[in-house]
Amino acid sequence: MNKFFSYGKQTITQDDIDAVIEILKSDWMTQGPTIAKFEKVLCEKFGGKYASVVANGTAALHLIALGLEWAKDDIIITSPITFLASANCAIYVGAKVDFVDIDSKTYTIDPEKLEEKLKLYAAQNKKVKAVVAVDYAGHPCNWDALKTLKEKFGFQLINDYCHALGAEYNNDAQYAIKYAEAVNFSFHPVKHITTGEGGTVLTNNEKLDKRIKTFRTHGMTKDEFFLEKNDGPWYYEMHEVGFNYRITDLQCALGISQLSKLDKFIARRSEIARFYDDIFSKDDRFIFPYVSKNVKHAYHLYPLQIKFDQLKISRKDFFAKLKEQRIIGQVHYIPVHLQPYYRNNFGFKPGDFPVAERFYEREISIPMYPSLTDEDLNYISSAIIETLNKSV
Repeated sequence: MNKFFSYGKQTITQDDIDAVIEILKSDWMTQGPTIAKFEKVLCEKFGGKYASVVANGTAALHLIALGLEWAKDDIIITSPITFLASANCAIYVGAKVDFVDIDSKTYTIDPEKLEEKLKLYAAQNKKVKAVVAVDYAGHPCNWDALKTLKEKFGFQLINDYCHALGAEYNNDAQYAIKYAEAVNFSFHPVKHITTGEGGTVLTNNEKLDKRIKTFRTHGMTKDEFFLEKNDGPWYYEMHEVGFNYRITDLQCALGISQLSKLDKFIARRSEIARFYDDIFSKDDRFIFPYVSKNVKHAYHLYPLQIKFDQLKISRKDFFAKLKEQRIIGQVHYIPVHLQPYYRNNFGFKPGDFPVAERFYEREISIPMYPSLTDEDLNYISSAIIETLNKSV
């Protein structure tokens, strides 16, 4: 049976399956000791003092917004080239969303344009509450520049790190927590490691961690520090409305097993990227991903740009022809400011962020996951090139 090649896919091996089976045979399936164990190994791997594992990456962002007390009329800035949740998390708490265009090389938020926007708000006597910076596709942002702006303008800095597990910045694999108040992860199956669905908030802020752990479980707490009274070991109180954003022992067992293989997964993703780079760099119809000198790219995605405006085939037709050859691409992302909700409620319009919009018009995410073989890569790259050749 012929294989289909999607843009991303989980890599599950027998040791992952064994880890889950062990939990199935234990006394705990949901809120047991494996959750804390997973949080501990995440802290060890990524350098934070505290981790709160939750239902998914979107829940992690929502909990960050709640934990950092974003509120009505607060201004939150993010990139237009990201998944909806990076902006929606501000909407959930009644805050206002704005965007800053991306850097044309790294596809991450442009610090120079961010400074321009911050100065514009300051001139209006308005202060930006937080910036959610996205390490898009696995390429870290210019965190040194963002830190300088944070110190100058006094905003909270959040790392939307869902694409970047295993990346390095200035030769540091634990960079994320050193620049941001909070770092959010996603463990969706197309990400570097998976728990099926799942996410994490990593922080060095004990108060923030306690708030997030309370909010993820309906707002309930047994922490004696917060209790107004204490009737006994069963006793809990709810001081604020929370959510059921919990994750299970089953998922955390899978996460621990997967995390042990992250370095191996990243090494293979890097090999795949070098293969693609070598092929597509020889053809001026393509723009392959740029990598800054001080960065190790994690390659959650391989965002290939194709100059469809100079070709006789549309991207829609190109997608259809690839699908006929069992290659299922994707586009990451439709710029968030062009979504009807954001246009209708915030007044954004085409042309507001031209670099992001131009990138969207050309981008296609081609298959990128560790189980791809060299034979697979030859087939995929040849199919892409031959499809364009036939359109001439």
